[in-house]
Amino acid sequence: MEGKINKQLKKVLKKIVKEAHEPLAVADAKLGGVIKEKLNLSCIHSPVVNELMRGIRSQMDGLIPGVEPREMAAMCLGLAHSLSRYRLKFSADKVDTMIVQAISLLDDLDKELNNYIMRCREWYGWHFPELGKIISDNLTYCKCLQKVGDRKNYASAKLSEFLPEEVEAEVKAAAEISMGTEVSEEDICNILHLCTQVIEISEYRTQLYEYLQNRMMAIAPNVTVMVGELVGARLIAHAGSLLNLAKHAASTVQILGAEKALFRALKSRRDTPKYGLIYHASLVGQTSPKHKGKISRMLAAKTVLAIRYDAFGEDSSSAMGVENRAKLEARLRTLEDRGIRKISGTGKALAKTEKYEHKSEVKTYDPSGDSTLPTCSKKRKIEQVDKEDDITEKKAKKANIKVKVEEEEEEEEVVEEEETSVKKKKKKGKKKHIKEEPLSEEEPCTSTTIPSPEKKKKKKKKRDNED
Repeated sequence: MEGKINKQLKKVLKKIVKEAHEPLAVADAKLGGVIKEKLNLSCIHSPVVNELMRGIRSQMDGLIPGVEPREMAAMCLGLAHSLSRYRLKFSADKVDTMIVQAISLLDDLDKELNNYIMRCREWYGWHFPELGKIISDNLTYCKCLQKVGDRKNYASAKLSEFLPEEVEAEVKAAAEISMGTEVSEEDICNILHLCTQVIEISEYRTQLYEYLQNRMMAIAPNVTVMVGELVGARLIAHAGSLLNLAKHAASTVQILGAEKALFRALKSRRDTPKYGLIYHASLVGQTSPKHKGKISRMLAAKTVLAIRYDAFGEDSSSAMGVENRAKLEARLRTLEDRGIRKISGTGKALAKTEKYEHKSEVKTYDPSGDSTLPTCSKKRKIEQVDKEDDITEKKAKKANIKVKVEEEEEEEEVVEEEETSVKKKKKKGKKKHIKEEPLSEEEPCTSTTIPSPEKKKKKKKKRDNED
C-alpha cells in the first residue's frame, strides 16, 4: 500500500529476474516503479492487467489448492478490515465524537446554571432583596451569600475578596435598613447548599470549555480560526461528525441551524434566511446589519474549505485558516469604507472629512425682544399729539377719496351694461322685421289691406290741421 517492496516479495522477484523474458504485470503503478528501480525488472500497468487481476481474485479458490472456502472467506474479510483501517489512518486525536458530547454538555450546563441562579436569587430575595440589585454578577452573588449567610452577619463580614470597597459599603448599609423578612437557620442552610452547587457547576463549566478549546485546536484548527471554538463545535454537532460536515455545500453550512425558518419561508413564499449558527461568529457580529448577509455568505464559503482541509488533509497547521480570515477581514473593511466614498467622480477617492474644532462663542443677552410696548415715555408732548392727529386726518381723507372713486367707477360700469343690453334688443327687432317681409311677397293676402301705423299718424295730423 505504501509502494514499498516486502522481504518475501523481494525473494520471489529475485528468482524470477533470472528466468523472466517478458515484462511483469503489476496492479499498482507506484509499486511497479519501485520494482524497476531496485531490481531492474520491466513492469507493465494497463486496463488489461486490471482485468487479469480481477479474474485471478475471482478464481482464487481453484488456483490455490488445499484451502477450504470458509477459511478463504474469513481471510478475505480480515484482509479487507485491516486495509480499511490502514487507509483511514485511525487516530485518537481525530475523534470528533468528544467534541459533539462536550458542546452538548456545555449547553446543558448553561441552562441548569441559569435555572439554579434564578432560584437562588428569588429564594434569598425574601430575606435580603436589596442584595440582588447591588450585585449583578451571579457568581459573585453566590460567593458573598456563601460566606455571610444571614443578613445580620454583613456588618461584621469582610467582602473585600469579592467586592470593591464602594460596593461593600453599599451592601452593609443596605443590610441595616433591609425590608426583607426573617428566615430560619434551616432555610439559610438549604440556600447555602444551592450556592455551593452553583459555584461547583460554574467551575466545572470553565474546565469543560478549556477542554473543548484544546480538542477543537487538535481536530479542526482551521475551522477554529475561522469561526471560533463554540460555533465550530456546534456546526460539527449539528452535522453529526466532521466528515458529514465536510460533505455539505457552502450554502448549506451558511443556513445550518435555521431549518425551521427556511421551510417556513419556502412554504409562505417569503425571503429565505441568510444565516444560521454561523451568525454567532465574530466576523458576522462585528459587521453592520446591511452587510451581514454578504459576510455570512463569504465566511461560509471559506469555512467549508477549512472543514475539508481539516477532515481530509494530513497537515494539522492552521496557516490556511489564518490566511482566509485575513482576506475576509480585508473584504469587510472595503465594504465598510464604501459607504463614506465620494458619490461623484471616479468613486475611488475617499471623502475628505474636515477636522472638528470646538468654537466657544460667548453670546450676550439682548433684552430688546422682551417687551412689545413702544420704548418712548408715557407722557407725550403736545406737538407730537398734534402731528399724530394731522397724520390720522390725512389718512382718513385719502380713504374717503378712494371710496368715492370706486363708487363712480361702479356706476359707470352699470350704465355701460344697460346701453349694451338696449343695443342688443334693437338688433334683434330689425332681424325679425327682415324675416317677415319675404313671407308677405311669396303669399299675397286676398283680404283687405291693413293700414300701417305711420299712415294712421299722417291722417290724424291732416284732420287736426283741417279743424
